[in-house]
Amino acid sequence: MKNISKIVESKTAYILILPAVVFILLFSIIPIGESLRYAFFDFQLNDQAKSGLYINANYNIALYDETAFYIRSFLDMEEEVVTKDETKLQIDAIRNMLDEYDQYMLNNISSPDMASVVSVNNEKLAYVTKIRDNIMSSLEKLYSFDEPFVCEEDMFAVASELDTAIISSNFSGLNNFKSVLTDTRVHSTVGFTLIFTFISVFFELCFGMALALIMNKALKGRGIIRTVSLIPWAIPTAVAALIWSYLYNGSSGIISHLFAWLKIIPEPTELLLSSTGSLWAIILADVWKTTPYMALLLLAGLQTIPHSLYESSSLDGATKLQQFGSVTLPLLKPSIFVALLFRTLDAFRVFDLIYVLTGGGPGGTTESVSIYAYKVMFAQTRFGYGSAVVLVMALTVGLITFAYIKLLNVKLIND
Repeated sequence: MKNISKIVESKTAYILILPAVVFILLFSIIPIGESLRYAFFDFQLNDQAKSGLYINANYNIALYDETAFYIRSFLDMEEEVVTKDETKLQIDAIRNMLDEYDQYMLNNISSPDMASVVSVNNEKLAYVTKIRDNIMSSLEKLYSFDEPFVCEEDMFAVASELDTAIISSNFSGLNNFKSVLTDTRVHSTVGFTLIFTFISVFFELCFGMALALIMNKALKGRGIIRTVSLIPWAIPTAVAALIWSYLYNGSSGIISHLFAWLKIIPEPTELLLSSTGSLWAIILADVWKTTPYMALLLLAGLQTIPHSLYESSSLDGATKLQQFGSVTLPLLKPSIFVALLFRTLDAFRVFDLIYVLTGGGPGGTTESVSIYAYKVMFAQTRFGYGSAVVLVMALTVGLITFAYIKLLNVKLIND
């Protein structure tokens, strides 16, 4: 029993962290791995030939069987109306070609598990391509005869599916990443996102620091102040965005009319109709929403600073400003790093706030990287290219994090 209890005790830590490890694996590691895999393929759901991840060429047997059935049906209909023996011989030749093709498919391409899409090597791909070309050329020869055909247009529409059945490899390697780096729309979205991120985080840091210093004071009603100040952060972002959209409304919005009265904008209706006005409107809403979160992180850091340090500096004749620069800021540096990092990561991937307020307009000037990736992946169903955009965004966030570490001289591992 003692040995069992020792084993359980030694493994308790691993058992306790197991749920967190599983959670990270399911919702972080695996999705990132899948995004990385998709980024190396030209994966498009709206294109049947690219709706999967195909390293090698494949053939859609189910689509061919359906196409061959309709071709035979149309041939039967044409045979009933044609009159020349030469035309009937051509119809029989196409039938024989389809029969030969069916036999080849059964013997060489069909899989034992009757899969609808199977992989084919270069030799088989060359053969099915040749047969496809022969069938198409034979159909063109058939309809060159002077006969009262009734299914010519439908025949060629159906026969075109023979080409769709051949699925070429959509492995693109680094092409998606190259396209992202040369995509002018990506450049504009990254530029807007960086501007939005740094301006909003700067104001949030300044206002959050002031709010944290106020909440850290021994004031009457400090608990009420802390509670009220956190209300904007507690409101869901989509709801907050809707609130601000009403305030920015050109016909009845209080904020838009106030800005027009202060001559900040020419007309109330132009607040969300110009690129500059929309940018500052989004920043104002974001600063109002997330400044309390920044203040909460900084307040936690302020409460770890011993009060005796302030008393000692006061005895040495230091002013409040000198105490802030010599005591508060140096000791608050780790908390500032955490606050800046969390808010920058959150701001750089902003989606719901902008999507509700402007939808990326006007003219795409307020389109963030997340919104562009969403449009590429879900509106255009280009998941391969969209995954590459997301990974480039993640790389940019990593570079920003590295810059924070260097600028703030933060040690991630204690010596």
